[in-house]
Amino acid sequence: MRQATPTEGSVRAMDGALGPIPAVCLHDHLDGALRPATIVALAQDVGHQLPTTDPVALGQWFVDNANSGSLERYLTTFAHTTGVTQTAAALERVAEEYVLDAAADRLLHTEVRWAPEQHVTRGLTLERAVDAVQKGLARGVAAVKASGGHISAVQILCAMRHLNNSREIAQLVLDRVRAAAGTTPLGAVVGEPEPGSVVAFDLAGPEKGFPVSDHREALDLLAQNLVPVTLHAGEADGPESIRDALVAGRALRIGHGVRLLENDPDATGALSRWVRDRRIALEVCPCSNLQTGAISHWGDSIKDHPITQLHRTGFTVTLSPDNRLMSATSVSHEMSLLISDAGWSNRELTDIQLNAARAAFVPRAYQEWLCERIEEACA
Repeated sequence: MRQATPTEGSVRAMDGALGPIPAVCLHDHLDGALRPATIVALAQDVGHQLPTTDPVALGQWFVDNANSGSLERYLTTFAHTTGVTQTAAALERVAEEYVLDAAADRLLHTEVRWAPEQHVTRGLTLERAVDAVQKGLARGVAAVKASGGHISAVQILCAMRHLNNSREIAQLVLDRVRAAAGTTPLGAVVGEPEPGSVVAFDLAGPEKGFPVSDHREALDLLAQNLVPVTLHAGEADGPESIRDALVAGRALRIGHGVRLLENDPDATGALSRWVRDRRIALEVCPCSNLQTGAISHWGDSIKDHPITQLHRTGFTVTLSPDNRLMSATSVSHEMSLLISDAGWSNRELTDIQLNAARAAFVPRAYQEWLCERIEEACA
């Protein structure tokens, strides 16, 4: 596996060798995208003990500890990022910085996910936590636009698979989606979402042993009210987990999904056909998948990663970093690895950005606008 080197301050940004390929990011965790220097500053504010207070060394610590080959061990690194983001001010700061880093990564649109229930140990309510992230994302969007750029940023709220709060989080998502309906800002691109608004629900955390079907009440509520759902599946568990996400969860997108072909190498089985023919987007995160051992069935390099087979056999593949800090990565870095290590072309990279634009949880008019900007830049 190729090891990336984290940098002081911002997580890894543009590699600089791709040319003008703007991107749409569908799978990015807010608590996995903090700047190392910001973690140090926030830890000092609340007295949180870190492994080191040197930003460069801390960034490397996150990468080293995420390279475990296990999703469960990978997830332990989040104790520090969630530990320093238990106040409204901290959440606002990291959300704003997230947007600025995303803009530096040439993102036109990003859907950042996080679990509000993991940020209430110091007295925040779920509602105030979501308000804080919305405010930070909106500030970041405003700053990018004030400098002549464009980005849109929305929230996906996660419930944790191994906990029992999914019904409450689903209701929170439903309330926020209803509140955001019809609030497009004056002068915005047609269909552009309100900055920082909540658009969908996810289940995150340990996958194996914690099926989607355990959260049926929450998922029924969302389905009955036509609220979009994307679910982590096919990362730490196999194809049956993906089936569970589609059947019990009625997922419109699958977070990761890289183990879809584990028992179906020719992609001829019923589950594979359903995912491909229905154009269910797979939110693939190659560097993260290497770290957690999600693709050990195929190998341990970007060249071995099933993303290439999935894309070239007609699946709706999208590309995301998952956790920029833990993988010292970005969308552009993931693209550069596909070129250098897996033989992808710029046209293929453009095609998966178009996939992401069409799968985004935004109105169709804005999807089309994003596609037009991608095609124009890559013409």
